[in-house]
Amino acid sequence: MDSASNSAIIEIKDLSKSFGKKVILDGFNLSVKRGTNVVILGKSGSGKSVLIKCIIGLLMPESGSIFVNEANITSLSEDELDEMRTKIGFLFQSNALYDSMTIRENLEFPLLRHWVDITREEVDRLVSEALENVDLLHTLDMMPSELSGGMLKRVALARTMILRPEVILYDEPTTGLDPVTSREIENLIMKLQAKNHTSSIIISHDMNCVKKTADVIVLLLEGKNYAEGSYEELSNSTDKNIKQFFD
Repeated sequence: MDSASNSAIIEIKDLSKSFGKKVILDGFNLSVKRGTNVVILGKSGSGKSVLIKCIIGLLMPESGSIFVNEANITSLSEDELDEMRTKIGFLFQSNALYDSMTIRENLEFPLLRHWVDITREEVDRLVSEALENVDLLHTLDMMPSELSGGMLKRVALARTMILRPEVILYDEPTTGLDPVTSREIENLIMKLQAKNHTSSIIISHDMNCVKKTADVIVLLLEGKNYAEGSYEELSNSTDKNIKQFFD
């Protein structure tokens, strides 16, 4: 593997974020290598969602830096941030599909918004390809209300991938799904990573999902990167702060 393909696509240095007197991130550091899945573990309220909102510029930290593809998120203008966000896919925990739009229209929306010169034929091709990737081409003209929770998650994943992002942020991708559907989503995450060579940050409390998808696990504790390693390394740790997640 050459040095470019092994370099960091996300580099977070000394990131700090507070709300009033409550410190959420306190000098957090993270390096995400290209083509890898990094899972962030932490208790509820530990700052995992705050972290990914900082990465896409929805929240701004008090100090520190976030580099995505060597561009510092914290110093970009609003227009530059919008351009950067087209390269970062975000799978919301709630799926965030538009209830009043068909599945086709939901997938068309980011294409028509960000790729103004795209042809109708190209839109149709990319929408069909995205739905084929998640085995849901037959839902093209259905409404979100007609789909199950697992199908909605797969459509949301297809929409996340349609702009061919280099980075994907997953916020609890299997929450609220039954075990069989959860495994389907995990398999899709791995399939799309292999197909598109994406780099991902995954927030999850589902340890089956963590074990299946993580190349690297990071434990976010008291605002810091407390521990980092493979599932095997961390699950065999004797540190009680780490063990509590694997017992």
